[in-house]
Parts: sequence; C-alpha cells; structure tokens
Amino acid sequence: MSDRRNRRRPRQMLVATCLACAALAAAPADLAAQTIAPDTQNRPSISTSAPAPVAMQDVIADAIQDFKRIPSWTNIAILAAGGLGAAMGHTSDRSVSTAMSGSQRLGTVFGLGETAGGARMQLFGALGTYAVGRFSGHNKIATIGADLIQSQIVAQSMTAAIKMSVNRTRPDGTQYSFPSGHSSVTFATATVLQRDLGWKVGIPAYGFATYVAASRIQDKRHFLSDVAFGAAIGIVAGRSVTVGKGDTKFAVAPSATPGGGGISFTWLGSSR
Repeated sequence: MSDRRNRRRPRQMLVATCLACAALAAAPADLAAQTIAPDTQNRPSISTSAPAPVAMQDVIADAIQDFKRIPSWTNIAILAAGGLGAAMGHTSDRSVSTAMSGSQRLGTVFGLGETAGGARMQLFGALGTYAVGRFSGHNKIATIGADLIQSQIVAQSMTAAIKMSVNRTRPDGTQYSFPSGHSSVTFATATVLQRDLGWKVGIPAYGFATYVAASRIQDKRHFLSDVAFGAAIGIVAGRSVTVGKGDTKFAVAPSATPGGGGISFTWLGSSR
C-alpha cells in the first residue's frame, strides 16, 4: 500500500506545482505591491472598436520590451515556486520517468502531447490567431494573437538560454532536458488566454498545458523537475506580455502539512 502511495505522490506533485504557479500568476496586485520592473503599468483595453493592432514588425519589437517586465516580485515568486517544485521533484525524477514511460496505456493517453504542445504548433497557432484577427477586422482577436506571439518569443528565448547553460541529459540520453520547452510554451499560451479571456478559458488551457507536461515525462523526453520549472517559465512569459490584464486577486500564505509544508491560496475576487 505504501509503495502505491509513493508512486502516486510525484504525479500529484506535478499537478500541485503547476496549479501553484497558475494561482501565483493570478495575484499581481496583493502579492506584488512593490515591483522591480513596471509590472503594474496597464496596457490599453481591448475592444473590437479599438484602433487596429500594431503591425507584425512592431509585435516583434514589443516582445523585446517584454523582457524588461520579467523582473517583478510576482514573477520572482512564480519562478521560486517552480524552482522549489523542481527541487522537490528532482529526488523522484528517475522513478517517475520509469513508472510513466513503462505504461502502454499512458502512452496512448498522452500521445497528442508531443505534437500539440510543440513550439512550432504553439507559434503557428499564435500567428494564425493574429492573422485571422487582422484580416477579419476583429481587433480583439488580433490583439490576443499578438500577445500569444510575444509570449512564445519570451518563453522560447528563456527556455533556450537555460537549456544551453544547464545542458542536462534527457531520460532518453539526448541533450538539453532542463527545462521543458513544451511545458514553457503551453503554459505561456494558457496564461495569455487566462489573462485576456478569463478563467473560463484559462482553466481548460492550464489543464491542457498540464497534460502536455505529463506527456513529456511519459515519452521519456523530460523529468518531473524539467516540466515543473518549464511551467513556471511559461507563466512568467505570459504575464510579462499581458501586464495589467486579468487582475484577479489571491491572498498567498505559507501552510503546514503533515510531514512538510506548502502554500495556500485564498481567492479575493477580481478588481475589475
């Protein structure tokens, strides 16, 4: 019985880490009263009657500016939560990889994650959203597309830089395991959708991102710690390009649990 609980615990840790990062992502006001970068600067509100979104070259230029918004207290807290989750998951990396990759049933369940959660597919979806909005005249859709493009640029740049620096070997023996690029880009997409469209869209988007993260472990392409920190990078990237949007407030406090500790989140409502 104890062995079964031990096998379940790492999977629960993955979900808990992803949810913790997502909850932190929704707490810009109370958690980050002071910021290192202008994290509280509001961008113009989006509406279908607003002026047309910026041209593609300006979207790229804005993405460069988004890197300046990364160093805020909230983003630091999210990266810290991801780092803590990665450190806790590191001790179970090998056992979780062996357990999940050895299941044929899980291989069938998670088969879609490789393609749907890939960087090319996520960027293609972002470009498609932007193009549909521009050509159809729906400025809100185009603006969301621009946010998605910028979040992909930030997420993929951060992920690539860390991959090259750490150079961790993957479970299958190839290079550049830490952090997970699939996790970072899908969590970046989920964060943009949540902050632009609300939690009705954000919850299933985060659920899909967690599915992709789990699929990378099952496919022996990443360890538990890789996807935990990848999720944090994606959320930070999504937040950095959507400053001033999705200002849902959470109270964050440490909490004690049997045999350890954690972070508790209390929803305080939306400022909108």
